[in-house]
Amino acid sequence: MRPELLYLADIVEAADAIARYLAALTEEEDFYEDDLRQSAILQKLIVIGEAASHLSAAFREQFADVEWADIVTFRNIAVHAYFSVKWEIVWITATQDVPRLRQRVFEILADVQDE
Repeated sequence: MRPELLYLADIVEAADAIARYLAALTEEEDFYEDDLRQSAILQKLIVIGEAASHLSAAFREQFADVEWADIVTFRNIAVHAYFSVKWEIVWITATQDVPRLRQRVFEILADVQDE
């Protein structure tokens, strides 16, 4: 099995990519008019959800302050019910939730590596 540290690193890397993609946008409306950026950001959100889904239940319980189930659920909707993706939710997730998640996962990585 792949070590959980690598899945956490995947989350941080995908969050960093989302930040780079968003940096080129000057306002929210630009996001809604940019299919390429929408697709790129959604794909990185899927990567985050996939990585989270591979974390063990014990690990998720140890760091229960992170909403792992919601992250995985978002991924499942994006992959299996892509026609129901709401771009407003993607925007909020990318601009508000992902930066907080990235920070928390970065802290978890530091804690786990110190053990």
